[in-house]
Amino acid sequence: MQRLAACVLATLVFVLIGAPSAQGSTESLRYVALGDSYSAASGVLPPDPAAPLSCLRSTSNYPHLIAAETGAELTDVTCGGADTGDYFTSQYDGVPPQLDAVQADTQLVTMTIGGNDSGVFIDSIVQCGIAGASTLGQGSPCKDRYGTSFEDTVRNTTYPSLVKALQAVRDAAPDAEVAILGYPWILPTSGGCFDKMPVAEGDVPYLRSLQTTLNDAVRRAADATGATYVDMNSVSEGHDACQPLGLRWIEPVLQGTNPVIVHPNALGEQQMAEQAMTVLGLG
Repeated sequence: MQRLAACVLATLVFVLIGAPSAQGSTESLRYVALGDSYSAASGVLPPDPAAPLSCLRSTSNYPHLIAAETGAELTDVTCGGADTGDYFTSQYDGVPPQLDAVQADTQLVTMTIGGNDSGVFIDSIVQCGIAGASTLGQGSPCKDRYGTSFEDTVRNTTYPSLVKALQAVRDAAPDAEVAILGYPWILPTSGGCFDKMPVAEGDVPYLRSLQTTLNDAVRRAADATGATYVDMNSVSEGHDACQPLGLRWIEPVLQGTNPVIVHPNALGEQQMAEQAMTVLGLG
């Protein structure tokens, strides 16, 4: 009778808490986040206390949101201002090359990268803003001055750099799911909002075309290396920096809430996380 009671008790314990061996075999997804300020959520509160101050990383960035939703074990080395070269060399003193975080047993890698390469995307926004201010928002002074030079740089320099960086990630973690996100729309297709984004009306479609070319370079680099491209084009339409607070995902140059201008706000990071999880089948 005592032996029977012990067997019954052991069975109940097994049913209620499960087999110890099954519990012990459960492991969190090993997740590494790479990339630039769009990955780091620079300017979004709260700041990440574990990050170097120079990286302006937030714990509300999309990698942290993905990790919280999936229970992944996150290693976050995203850093504001990063370009593809910072995958291979130190971006700042005390900040290792981002690829150092990617290990052979890494299972998931995400990133947003390419916008800072050759300074082309940032330079275009700055230069077009200066040009727009000089004409009080009239005409297309930036397009008239720079023509195809920005897009030519993206096609000829940024694209091969993206391929090199993505291939290096795949080589470091051959079995990982590698995903690269496109950049959410910064400007609408036309018109613009000179009071918030000081870009001449004729240069709004010019910069929009440049961002289209950048996102296409990201997509093609993903295709060339077997990575997953997370397309932000459709989902971010109508959420550009010209939209009101609560609708926009990108903060404008003027009248915005983010000290790091022309970058995603908390809502934008949340939507980037959701789109990435949808495409990757996570959550």
